[in-house]
Amino acid sequence: MTQENALSDIFRIAIGQLNPTVGDVAGNLAKAREARADAAREGAHLLVLTELFISGYPPEDLVLKPAFIRACWKAVESLAAETADGGPGVIIGFPRQDDTGRYNSVAVLDGGKVIAVRDKIDLPNYGEFDEKRVFDQGAMPGPVNFRGVRIGIPICEDIWGDLGVCETLAESGAEILLSPNGSPYYRGKVDIRHQVVLRQVIETGLPLIYAAQLGGQDELVFDGASFAFNADKSLAFQMSQFETALAVTTWKRGDSGWHCAEGPMAHIPESEEADYRACLLGFRDYVNKNGFKTVVLGLSGGIDSAICAAIAVDALGEERVRTVMLPYRYTSEDSLKDAADCARALGCRYDIVPIEQPVTGFSSALASLFEGTDSGITEENLQSRARGVILMAISNKFGSMVVTTGNKSEMSVGYATLYGDMNGGFNPIKDLYKMQVYALSRWRNENVPPGALGPSGEVIPQNIIDKAPSAELRPDQKDQDSLPPYPVLDDILECLVEKEMAVEEIVARGHDVATVHRVEHLLYLAEYKRRQSAPGVKITKKNFGRDRRYPITNRFRDR
Repeated sequence: MTQENALSDIFRIAIGQLNPTVGDVAGNLAKAREARADAAREGAHLLVLTELFISGYPPEDLVLKPAFIRACWKAVESLAAETADGGPGVIIGFPRQDDTGRYNSVAVLDGGKVIAVRDKIDLPNYGEFDEKRVFDQGAMPGPVNFRGVRIGIPICEDIWGDLGVCETLAESGAEILLSPNGSPYYRGKVDIRHQVVLRQVIETGLPLIYAAQLGGQDELVFDGASFAFNADKSLAFQMSQFETALAVTTWKRGDSGWHCAEGPMAHIPESEEADYRACLLGFRDYVNKNGFKTVVLGLSGGIDSAICAAIAVDALGEERVRTVMLPYRYTSEDSLKDAADCARALGCRYDIVPIEQPVTGFSSALASLFEGTDSGITEENLQSRARGVILMAISNKFGSMVVTTGNKSEMSVGYATLYGDMNGGFNPIKDLYKMQVYALSRWRNENVPPGALGPSGEVIPQNIIDKAPSAELRPDQKDQDSLPPYPVLDDILECLVEKEMAVEEIVARGHDVATVHRVEHLLYLAEYKRRQSAPGVKITKKNFGRDRRYPITNRFRDR
């Protein structure tokens, strides 16, 4: 570092809140290059990118492939060489491997080379995280000297855990902490991140910048909302949530250290808006990153398929969404009208394919086998499976991904049909309980989220919101014929799933003991179905799949 390159008392730090794709090393490198060029135009000295940016996050078992590790390192070296132009340095996350192990690392690039590498210390192994399986623990780091400023770089969990990483960096002379993160969304996560960072700021007396990834990756949504706190515990800057962004922040050094003098102060959405936008971003990225041009879904006239259609149109545009009404003899006139009205409001294609003939055909084929038995659930499920076959046929013929539309309440208690309404490639509302589906539907009718491609106004007909939910698999059927009212069911389920509460604790909230036992039994019984369900956006703190790993064979009941 020459004297000319040394920073004075002004430090311009660019935060790249970008949307990498797992495995797309070349594409992620291109995003890093573009961000660095933008940062240079705005006079930044340093660009901070997020955890494992070059590989995409989380790369999971991809990091077990030596060829993938080599490709990531080659990309980092290529970007490092470009910093010889005197422009911004770069902090970028990547997976690396040497003779001592495999690490979740960051590289600091400046002056045409990699001037430092730091490895993640605290490897999370809970919920959606499984890093101890593929990474080794790094050594306790010291600060990096970047153009005369001593920077501490704790990586994601290093600021969340209790291993003292930030404290060690402060004791080693760090002047400012920059934390690249891959922190997935769940409801209320921004406030939790603020609390985590404030705790470290208080303990170290240093400002801390939290650089957050943006984008959907399978079930996870990374919501951005990068921010920083000054050493005096004031919010230094706040970037937007659910939006790709690059922000250049200006830091000034005074007698008490570095303080942010300029940066964005974006609004953070309230809960319904945040959940809807998470579903939107997760769905959009799943479809686009996996190369689907169009999607198709069954539009039944019910609330779940209606909100899925709205999310699909908001995410992709009306021209990429096809809806299909699949009526049978129990489909009401209300449902036919509501489905048509919903498709018309959204502007997407709407087809009607009656299922009377295929259901009759299945029934005829099975007549001799079923002779002497009563009609019941089996015959009801034939309707659902006929619909599933038709939607999959449309998918195969036209290359459209089938959107599955079951909510978390239904998936919890098994009110879904394998190889029927569970058919599909992705479910945008998989982690929303029924009452949350209603709340988000009402919100969407009154709001158009930023970046949405769908229309304004009432896109989910009010009658869909107002009428009693029904699968319409038999005459006058209602969901609450065999389930508790959804406000009751959802509260019991949240207690069992998210909070892991004992039955007696749930009963103490005012619930009937027999109802709680029945819901618990249904929850355990449906585990085998959930194992075969499509992935879907994670919204709650504990979704089915990554977060909740219960055995299928399970005789435990809380008696």
